[in-house]
Amino acid sequence: MKKILLLSMILILTGCLYPDEKRVENQVPFEEQINLVEQAVVQYRLENQVLPVRYSEKETNPFQQYLIEFHKLVPRYIQNAPGNSFENGGVYQYVLVNVEEDPKVKLIDLTITRRIQEFQRTVNEYRRKNRFAPVEEVVSTNVFLLDHEKLNLEEAPTVNSPFHPDHRLPLLMDGNGTVIVDYTLDLNYALNKFEHQLQPGDDIRSILVEYFFFVPQNSVPYTLEDGKVVFANE
Repeated sequence: MKKILLLSMILILTGCLYPDEKRVENQVPFEEQINLVEQAVVQYRLENQVLPVRYSEKETNPFQQYLIEFHKLVPRYIQNAPGNSFENGGVYQYVLVNVEEDPKVKLIDLTITRRIQEFQRTVNEYRRKNRFAPVEEVVSTNVFLLDHEKLNLEEAPTVNSPFHPDHRLPLLMDGNGTVIVDYTLDLNYALNKFEHQLQPGDDIRSILVEYFFFVPQNSVPYTLEDGKVVFANE
């Protein structure tokens, strides 16, 4: 009996130590949960003539501006917020894109958000002490690679790509001192994999939003120049 109780306690404790992304409800296929939320959004809009979202004026990334407000959907239009949603203890925020023409539900990966916030604090602390950021290289206009050694980091910071399991995406800094994710690897992958009509001057991040469940969070615009992915100089 004592062994059974001990084993139960160990299982409970180890379960509590699992990161959020290991929770069973976070393993439900994205498509299934997204479809349920999308159906709820459509029904809400039909009955209320507005979308169940919170618009963020401070957010400059157009793919992160419309956060779904699940308290407006639960329980009339959907029984509960998805188990993998932030509102239900999960690691994803649900957002709407293309709200003017054909609203679609997409995801923001909060594990990426946390990693960015950690690096941002490190950069901010260095700038507080030194009055400047340790720029190693100017990547593009208002886009910079930082010297990770001067920030006392063992390696250059990266995040796991939400678009490709093998991609590690570099963290850079924009002209405002804000940490951003470099999606060049993912964009090249998507441009080669999917048919598209994107032209120089277009914000080519749209191809990621069109073909994947996630949005390119914490990013700046990209475009094409001589067939290559480049940062769009605004």
